[in-house]
Amino acid sequence: MSEQPPPQSPESAPLDKDDDWGYDLYPERRGEKVPVKWWQVAFFGGGQTNTERTTCERNVYNCFENSPLVKLMYSALKSSGCEIDLRRHIACEVCDVKVSGGYDPRLNQIVVCQNMARSKGMVQAILVHEMIHMFDNCRHELDFKNVHHLACTEIRAANLTHCSFMSAMAQGDASPFRIKQQHAECVKTKAMGSVLAVRPDISKEEARAAVDKVFNKCYNDLEPIGRRVRRNSPDMMRAYGERGNYGYE
Repeated sequence: MSEQPPPQSPESAPLDKDDDWGYDLYPERRGEKVPVKWWQVAFFGGGQTNTERTTCERNVYNCFENSPLVKLMYSALKSSGCEIDLRRHIACEVCDVKVSGGYDPRLNQIVVCQNMARSKGMVQAILVHEMIHMFDNCRHELDFKNVHHLACTEIRAANLTHCSFMSAMAQGDASPFRIKQQHAECVKTKAMGSVLAVRPDISKEEARAAVDKVFNKCYNDLEPIGRRVRRNSPDMMRAYGERGNYGYE
């Protein structure tokens, strides 16, 4: 990977007061520290920041070496002219407990929440989700202050990687009597929740309206994975094997 300058620190990249990306959920972006909750220490050994960061960085590296979906997304970004440098574009940080990861469009950087994402599987899910946002931004130069742009990329991320039948059941969006509808409803629920997480200035009704307006177009856009990945299926390997169909090497 090519050498690139290190990302700007929060001090060297002052926040725009009108930027509602959700920096309150990522305090290290603002040069602040997150107080450790007692239950994080008791049940997860929280508070060991250096150890957590090392573990997180190892899991990130492992995913880039071994995860078919992460490798596919890396190839798609590289082929689109937006190659990832792990040292520049991925950051393990302590976050608010409401989130496990995020994409910072100002710095074009993925945040993996080291205090929340404690397994390789969870890190993989975060990386793929956020790399879809990065891919969309690379391909379309999204305006993340535009709620319709934000809704579209959140729909795509939920659609391509998250909404298996089991996750939809957990959300209450699945039923054996409406199998065909459950996936789309799960995607809408997840997308709306993600929009609200980073845009606290808008109402649930506004978030739902934005998701509904762009849903059909964004739901049917399956690039660069080419399929909706089902849990406990060979879909990841199939998608990686078919990457050449999209011109990704």
